[in-house]
Amino acid sequence: MLDPRTLYTLAEPSPDLVPGPSSTLVHALNGFVDAGSAPRLVADHLLTSLPHEVVATFDADQLVDYRSRRPAMVYDQNHYASYERPELLLYSVRDRDGQVFLLLRGPEPDTQWERFAAAVAQLVEHFDVSRTIGLHAIGMPVPHTRPLGVIGHANRGDLVPQGQSWPGTVQIPGSAAALLELRLGEAGHAALGFVVQVPHYLADTPYPDAAAVLLDSLTEQAGLVVPRSELLSAAEQTREAIAEQVAGSEEVARVVTALEQQYDAYAGGRERRSLLATDDALLPSADELAAEVERFLKSEAPEDPGA
Repeated sequence: MLDPRTLYTLAEPSPDLVPGPSSTLVHALNGFVDAGSAPRLVADHLLTSLPHEVVATFDADQLVDYRSRRPAMVYDQNHYASYERPELLLYSVRDRDGQVFLLLRGPEPDTQWERFAAAVAQLVEHFDVSRTIGLHAIGMPVPHTRPLGVIGHANRGDLVPQGQSWPGTVQIPGSAAALLELRLGEAGHAALGFVVQVPHYLADTPYPDAAAVLLDSLTEQAGLVVPRSELLSAAEQTREAIAEQVAGSEEVARVVTALEQQYDAYAGGRERRSLLATDDALLPSADELAAEVERFLKSEAPEDPGA
């Protein structure tokens, strides 16, 4: 493996943004296990509402497969005007109480996962991080009208919040974030994460409600003080848009009702099946319902006068 230290460049933080002993590192990577864009929404919210600065920059050229997710460019009449360069950055952030923590956000690395995990482990040791917390979101057959569930996981049993473990063993596709948690545990560093369960029919559209649940889990676990009003306002607007869509479509209303019944039966102990087990005769596919919701949300967007 190539030297992990050459994968990133450090910057000296300002005096009021120096992480204290036993600080927390939060990571919210885009590209996998990010249903409803919930991890990205949390990261955006933290950076727009709290003082911060970059303390480490990863070399995205070594980590991102540009052909698998091509960065956006703007072509203006007869020339290329701009390029949206992928950035994987580590921020030092100060909460409302003056507590400084670290935030790693950007695209999930496509390559060199082991080297990336080793590089983050170096940063954990450099900044004397006591624990890392990962933020994730998955699509699940649950209705948006019920509380969103959260699955907790960690590389030490005592770090998993009570009642948030997944009941069983499953084999899942790997991710850079999952490997990071595994490798940090092997190196003796505490690492945990939260996975919010997003209604599968909303997985492809930004869902602030899921972001708010992730933010609450993060702040409770790390003892951070973060304003929530803007995120809650965005969540309320999204709920109103979804409610209007449900009221205007018998198909969507039927599916939501079926999901509510399935959820209530599971929560009440009357249904022993996993929530992952759905009846195809009762429920249309996630793609069908997502298309309905997406059509409505697009219809709510302001029209382009130049179109």
